[in-house]
Amino acid sequence: MATNPVTWFELNVLDMERAKAFYSTVFQVEFQDMSNPQMAYWCFPMDDGKVGAGGALMQMAGCEPGKGGTMVYFSCEDCAVEESRVAPAGGTVCRPKMPIGEFGFISVVIDTEGNPIGLHSLK
Repeated sequence: MATNPVTWFELNVLDMERAKAFYSTVFQVEFQDMSNPQMAYWCFPMDDGKVGAGGALMQMAGCEPGKGGTMVYFSCEDCAVEESRVAPAGGTVCRPKMPIGEFGFISVVIDTEGNPIGLHSLK
């Protein structure tokens, strides 16, 4: 792996308004709405020029909060490649590769322990 393995995080939520209220209060931040038809998606403030991964609150059918509660995204050249390795390794694909606009593509998979993880690529 040529870069740091973690590029993004998401906190899965059941009640988006409740979650936004909590995180806004605790961290004194305003979220940016980047929702789309597949999911409710509210991003934490982020500065690409600073160290650290950005993240968001996410609500998507089939990917409910659970064990661990946080989804970590792993950087990939093409997330379809890693996605194709999930089932043979004992995991399942929750959401196949899908576009996320100017930010590239993601796949959401479930590992052998039941944890959702994300795969991110620009192509």
